[in-house]
Amino acid sequence: METVDFSSFAIKFKKLKDTIRQVILGQDEVVEDLLIAALAQGHVLLEGAPGLGKTRLVRALSESCELSFGRIQFTPDLMPADVTGTQVLVEDKGSTRFEFQKGPIFNQIVLADEINRATPKTQSALLEAMQERSVTASGKHYDLEQPFMVLATQNPIEMEGTYPLPEAQLDRFLFKININRPDKETLKRILLTTTGSKDTVISPVFKRDEMLELQKMLRAVPIAERGVDYIVNVVDASHDHPMVRLGASPRGAQAIALAAKGYALANGRPNVELEDIKRATLPALRHRILLSFEAEVEAIDPDQIINEILNELEL
Repeated sequence: METVDFSSFAIKFKKLKDTIRQVILGQDEVVEDLLIAALAQGHVLLEGAPGLGKTRLVRALSESCELSFGRIQFTPDLMPADVTGTQVLVEDKGSTRFEFQKGPIFNQIVLADEINRATPKTQSALLEAMQERSVTASGKHYDLEQPFMVLATQNPIEMEGTYPLPEAQLDRFLFKININRPDKETLKRILLTTTGSKDTVISPVFKRDEMLELQKMLRAVPIAERGVDYIVNVVDASHDHPMVRLGASPRGAQAIALAAKGYALANGRPNVELEDIKRATLPALRHRILLSFEAEVEAIDPDQIINEILNELEL
């Protein structure tokens, strides 16, 4: 059996995190969660009000790893072909032919900005790319270059002009990360940093191949059977809770396990502990739980239910 040296993971992870924190102030946990999801080969849904730095965060990730970046601004009139690409008529030496023009989905980091402002039909154009890492257009199959990651931003669903994401789409996001407004001290730092004569420029930390190496290293981390049983019990309990209409899917269990491996390595440990599993559970499950009508009426947050489950379960 091949022996994996995990020692470099924590060093490179910290370097990458510190680089992004140069431009994303006061959101240390958000930055860490985003990087864990990226190294777990997952997609992320970022939710927060406009102006909280969601777009800048995504750009910072692509710049720090020298990954190609594509941005899709989701609007009600956006069509699926605007995401995946379309056939265009090309004139060549007196003859005409159709040629496939690739859409912005053919990038390594894809920002789906304000994804819940597009119709469900257009939102679904991302499904194959997110799950299969490929695109089928006009009957032809195209593989996407690795690493590939969709980072979608969405405004809180109570805001005007938004469409709730279908459950099948939500389930394909490894994490849902909530971004809250900064406190007064952080807001002061943001003003002093961003309103001067110079902008902070991010220098690449490492290249594509190094990121692929870290992704492979993360998956090689073992989880003890007790840890696996705990993850299964958490997901199972999400179906039995009286305030839940539909609990987390098997993808939710996979998301917890992968992210827990990442948190363990980021903290310099080549093995998963209970604290890693608990840290991963909130962002991995909060978008996978459908609340009952009673829970919605009482304005119960999915995080409350997940924390309740974690507090009741023992390893």
